[in-house]
Amino acid sequence: MSERGAAGPGPAAIQVSRIMRPDDANIAGNVHGGTVLKMIEEAGAIISTRHCNSQAGEPCVAALARVERTDFLSPMCIGEVANVSAEITYTSKHSVEVQVNVLSENILTGAKKVTNKATLWYVPLSLKNVNKVVEVPPIQYARKEQEDEGRKRYEEQKLDRLETKQRNGDVIFPVINPEPHTVGYSQSSLIHLVGPSDCTLLGFVHGGVTMKLMDEVAGIVAARHCKTNIVTASVDAINFHEKIKKGSVITISGRMTFTSNKSMEIEVFVDADPFVDEPQERYRAVSAFFTYVSLSKEGRPLPVPQLLTETEEEKRRFEEGKGRYLQTKAKRQAQMQRAAQQ
Repeated sequence: MSERGAAGPGPAAIQVSRIMRPDDANIAGNVHGGTVLKMIEEAGAIISTRHCNSQAGEPCVAALARVERTDFLSPMCIGEVANVSAEITYTSKHSVEVQVNVLSENILTGAKKVTNKATLWYVPLSLKNVNKVVEVPPIQYARKEQEDEGRKRYEEQKLDRLETKQRNGDVIFPVINPEPHTVGYSQSSLIHLVGPSDCTLLGFVHGGVTMKLMDEVAGIVAARHCKTNIVTASVDAINFHEKIKKGSVITISGRMTFTSNKSMEIEVFVDADPFVDEPQERYRAVSAFFTYVSLSKEGRPLPVPQLLTETEEEKRRFEEGKGRYLQTKAKRQAQMQRAAQQ
């Protein structure tokens, strides 16, 4: 791990590097999106925890609260080096915003390319009392506009987290003898017992571990639907509603919600059963939408089979997914136009 200087007080921006191994990738040699998300979260956890302990006060560990929309700009392959750089860009009284960039490097040719850009939000939890959120040391800004822009992003994500939590009541039920290309045909679930290696010093699951499992389930849904090589294209905001404690059994469920000609949207949520010495009932811990694309053996985009919706609920989710798809497409086109004018 290497570090470089930061503009404000607190920890320097950091860079974490690791070579991609065969167990990080799918059968086509493309690195799993979940592997990249886990590295992004690890870098964010390091810099935010370091910053929150940079001044005298109660020892704490930064817990992941949210990941903003993340686009996978270019695939990463086995043998390449992932260089993950992270820096703190905004702090509120009880939260830290971390910007993370991922650069893949071919160590044989020296060629480099940007593969990911992500924004993460962390909340510092006391080591003495995991339910206590401690105050975050402020950072200094080069310009007042940076602080104003950061405050705006903070308020927007806080509102979105609340809205997402309110609509998180869905449950996925098994479907008997489903037809190909229906929601029931590709929906998938994974059950995982949370062990010590999955957890932070506080005994709660690392956000990166959860995201990796979510990407794995989303990938299974996409592969079942297409029967081809698939890769993660983007992840909408991932909201961590509740902490997941060591010893819990988590169920990660995924279902297809929308398809365009060349992409698939998959809804994934994580439910936790804290069955060890815990009276708490099952609860929704995390939720997100993943977007996948289908690729040929040569790595070219392939058409995606149309999702067949059968129930009114499936049709409603399809239309909502279509709205998110068109909104994202419009934003991307606007960004391209602004870039062309500069």
